[in-house]
Amino acid sequence: MTEFQDSDWLDKFRMSRETFFYLCDKLRPRLARQDTSFRLALPVEKRVAVALWRLASNVEYRTISTLFGVGKSTVCRCVRDMCHAIVALLSGVYLRPPTEQELEDSAQHFLSRGGFPHCVATISTLHTAIITPSNNASDYANPAGWLSVLSQVAVSGRGQFWDVCASFPGGTDPADILQNSSLWATAAEGGLSPAPTPIFMGKALRYVLLGEACYPLQSWLMKAYPEEKGRRASHTALTEPQQLFNWRLSRALHVSEEALLRLRARWQCLSKRNDCGLDVVPTMILACCILHNVCESHGDAFKAEWQAEVAEAESPQPSHKQSVSTGMDQSHAEEIRKLFCNHFEQQND
Repeated sequence: MTEFQDSDWLDKFRMSRETFFYLCDKLRPRLARQDTSFRLALPVEKRVAVALWRLASNVEYRTISTLFGVGKSTVCRCVRDMCHAIVALLSGVYLRPPTEQELEDSAQHFLSRGGFPHCVATISTLHTAIITPSNNASDYANPAGWLSVLSQVAVSGRGQFWDVCASFPGGTDPADILQNSSLWATAAEGGLSPAPTPIFMGKALRYVLLGEACYPLQSWLMKAYPEEKGRRASHTALTEPQQLFNWRLSRALHVSEEALLRLRARWQCLSKRNDCGLDVVPTMILACCILHNVCESHGDAFKAEWQAEVAEAESPQPSHKQSVSTGMDQSHAEEIRKLFCNHFEQQND
């Protein structure tokens, strides 16, 4: 490692030399071990290097064991310990609710990058392929037919993760995950909008989140208008303003799509079948999301070739069925969605 060039740090550990040693210092309180009369403890730097190599490459423990000259069980322990340490020590800094200034900043990014105003985050799904679990394996079959753990992520305009729920069987309905999450409670109570309430189209309106079709329409969660498909479609043809709304929303959702692709490309344990047990995988997903935020906030380089590797090797992410929106909030939510349609129509004139 002492002879590594800048490109070596990126290729092997997916981060710069500076970020690597920053990470070691932050994790030292949880990862440092004492020497004993029987053996010398592995230095924190080597423990982190072993674990990062595994997360970045997803190669077998046996291969990493040979590479670093440690036992296979040591590799497994390094991965488990580092993932738990990252979640315990870095969540409060790198995976937390946004401040009011961060909300304003995110809204500006969505406006400039996707042309969607008054939006602070997108909600998306991430499926991570797993080996067949010993119990309730059928619950983990996702809509595409392969076994996975399903995560819900909220992504800011900067392409960083604000909230991650990462422990659900692949067959779970994403709408159920959202409605039982702290994100739902926070957003419904206005916790993702600053005070006083910002103004949009002449009206006081809390910032909104954008979601895929599998999520329910809410006054704080905008989704696309359902499009007519086939002769017997139950939906009426969309108006031009509704089509424009869908196009703008689709552009804004690219922010989360790109963030998830960069996440899987940098940490390929999430893009290939993960052979860790279900007691480890959710923590590993959380740790990778935090590491993504660390690397992005530190400005570490991202190589396009990583993305090409993932696009070629991984199974496409499954599509989820359209959520049917019901409840007391619907008429208000429809009014707000129409307000955005009016905004885009005025811009288009």
